[in-house]
Amino acid sequence: QVHLVESGGGLVQAGGSLRLSCAASGNIFSINTMAWYRQAPGNQRELVARITRDGITDYADFVKGRFTISRDNFKNTVYLQMGSLKPEDTAVYFCQIVTIQTFWGQGTQVTVSS
Repeated sequence: QVHLVESGGGLVQAGGSLRLSCAASGNIFSINTMAWYRQAPGNQRELVARITRDGITDYADFVKGRFTISRDNFKNTVYLQMGSLKPEDTAVYFCQIVTIQTFWGQGTQVTVSS
């Protein structure tokens, strides 16, 4: 069994920063891709950023230049450093890891006030 524990969400003013963390534990042999998705009310879940085991990153256009994804393979943890936050970044943020299966975190709320 695999558990993902997310932390770091909260309320921040526009222009501010937050750092999300997601730690994976349990029966993990090798994590391939780690990613962050988000879902705002009434919207579909969308990819924010992802990172391969080798550190290759991919970002959604709406966060390029503002967010940075990173990972610690020894700690099985993925991070999302979010800067220059906008009210439209308000959403529940979910981490995802891909091994031979795909696992999701429970989500953490990020609210950006104008």
